[in-house]
Amino acid sequence: RNRNMTVLPQTVSEAWEKREGPIVFGTVDAKGTPNLVYMTCVKKVAEDRFVLVDNFFNKTRANIAAGSKGSMAFITDEGKSFQVKGTLEYLPSGPVFDDMKCWNPENLPGVAAVVLHVGQVFSGAEQLA
Repeated sequence: RNRNMTVLPQTVSEAWEKREGPIVFGTVDAKGTPNLVYMTCVKKVAEDRFVLVDNFFNKTRANIAAGSKGSMAFITDEGKSFQVKGTLEYLPSGPVFDDMKCWNPENLPGVAAVVLHVGQVFSGAEQLA
């Protein structure tokens, strides 16, 4: 599927490997009300996409079903922050879901895999991609 692919700049890919703590994942509801959640079950699966796990989503799941785009923020061990924005795909089955089940902790439900397709990348106010 061609989504006018945006790939992560190498500096952001390297920063991802040095991230510290949970990421913050944001969506909006149909009225534009934002919702943020802290997440630890997330993996960069390619230079143009991340997989986040729906372990305990509620509002987030509803927002994705309503067509929300997503935004993910993380910070490095050096205190530098990055934000990745893009479209979302909710996958309760299939190859991406099956792969997620291999790395999501066994004690968590792993209801679905959520693919964040990279659209824009920022470091602070600076747009990198």
